[in-house]
Amino acid sequence: MSETVRAGCCGNIPDDVCPNATDPANTASNGPAALTPETLKSYRGECGITRSRTAVPAPYDLVILSSFGGPEGQEDVIPFLRNVTAGRGIPDERLEEVATHYRANGGISPINEQNRALLVALREAMQERGPHIPIVWANRNWKPYVTDVVQQAYEEGHRNILVLATSAYPGYSSCRQYREDYGVALEKLGLQDRMRIDKIRQFFDAPGFVEAFTEGLENGLKQVRNTVAERIADGTAAAGNGRIRIMFCTHSVPTSAANEAGPRGIDYEGGSAYVEKHLQVARAILAKIREQDESLLDNIDWELVYQSRSGSPSTPWLEPDVNDAIDKIAGDVDGIIMVPLGFVSDHMEVLWDLDTEAMETCRNHGIVAVRTPTPGVHPAYVESLRRLIAERMAEPAESGHDRRESVFGESISGELGWFDECDPDCCKPLRGQEKPVIAEYTPKKTCACCHEHV
Repeated sequence: MSETVRAGCCGNIPDDVCPNATDPANTASNGPAALTPETLKSYRGECGITRSRTAVPAPYDLVILSSFGGPEGQEDVIPFLRNVTAGRGIPDERLEEVATHYRANGGISPINEQNRALLVALREAMQERGPHIPIVWANRNWKPYVTDVVQQAYEEGHRNILVLATSAYPGYSSCRQYREDYGVALEKLGLQDRMRIDKIRQFFDAPGFVEAFTEGLENGLKQVRNTVAERIADGTAAAGNGRIRIMFCTHSVPTSAANEAGPRGIDYEGGSAYVEKHLQVARAILAKIREQDESLLDNIDWELVYQSRSGSPSTPWLEPDVNDAIDKIAGDVDGIIMVPLGFVSDHMEVLWDLDTEAMETCRNHGIVAVRTPTPGVHPAYVESLRRLIAERMAEPAESGHDRRESVFGESISGELGWFDECDPDCCKPLRGQEKPVIAEYTPKKTCACCHEHV
C-alpha cells in the first residue's frame, strides 16, 4: 500500500487523493482526531505493537459462516427483536415501534438469503480451489442459532472449527461479540475442553473487499457525473457547480464503544480503531480509483458518515448521521455517491437507511444520488474470504492442492492484517458481566532464570 493510504501508521500523515471533508470533531475521543505534525509527536500507532498478528495454522475440519441473523416472516419479527435486545428489559410495545423496517418488507430481513448465497459461493470456491472442508452457517439472533450449530458439529465429529464472521471491522458488535457467541456456546454445552473454535481475523483490508467497493464507486462516479452534466446543461442542477461528494457510510456506534475498539494503549486516527480502519479503506478505494482514472476524482471530495443509530438520544454516538450530512451540504453540491463501506451485503440498514431515507433526503434537495453495491457475492470478495480460510489451514486440501496458499496475512498494505487472536482487553463490553470468548491471545511468560518462554 502506498503512503497515500497509510493512515494511522507511525510517522505518516495520511495523504488524501482528494479533499477529505470528514469533521475531526465528529469522531471518537481516544486519541487524535486527525494526524498532523503536532499530533504525530506523541502518536503511538499500531507499529508499536510487537507481538505476532498471526496464529499457528491448525487442522480445522469445519468452517462456520457466522452472522447476525434476521426474521423471515411477520411472525418472526418480535421474537427476533427480543433476541437482539435480550437483557435490556425492552417491552414488546417498544419493539413494535422499531419493527417498522421489517414490517414494511413483509417481516423479512434480506440478510438471511444473502448469507445463503454467500454460503453457496464460498462452498463452490472451496470445492474448486480448496481448502476442502465443509462450511455451514450460524446466526447470533435467529435460526440457525450458534449454540445449535456448535452442538450439531460436535455430534457429527468435528473438533477443530474456524469461524468466519460477516463483519469486516474491529469493534465490540463486529468482532468481540462473535467471539463471545462461541465462548458462551462452548460453556453452555460443556465443550470447552473437547472442541477448539477459532475465528478468522477482521478483513477490512482484504483485497477483494476493497476491490468490490472500488468497482462500485467507479461505476457510481460515472453515472452521477453523466446525470449531473445533463442537469447543468438544462439548468436543473441543485448547485450548478458540478461538485460531487462521496459519502462512505457505516453503522454508527456509541462513542464509548468506538473508544474501546482495538488493543489498549494505541492511538488511532479518529480516536478509534473502528473509525481509523474505515478511513483507511476509504483512502485505499480512492487511491485505486485514481490509478484507474484520475479524472473521475475531479471536483470531488469525501467524508465518513454514519447511519442506523439507536438507543437513548442522550447517549453520544458517532456522527454525523448521513441525512444530517446531506442537509448540511445542500445547495453546495450537485451529486452524492453513498458507499456502504461498513456493510458486506444489502441488509435492512442499507435498504432502509440509505435506499429509502437517505435517497429521499437527496431528492428533497434536488441532489443527484446513487448508492453503490455492497460486496455481496462479488467474485473478488468471495475469493478473499476463501483465502482467509486457506491461510489458517495447516494441511493441504484432500485433493492434493498445494500446502497453504502464499497469502498468509494478505492485506491491501502487503503487510500482515488484523490480529488472528485478540488481546484480552480488546473491544471490552460496555455493560453486563464479562463473557467467555474464543480466539483470545495469551501472552507468553518468560522464565526469570533462563529467559525462555514457558
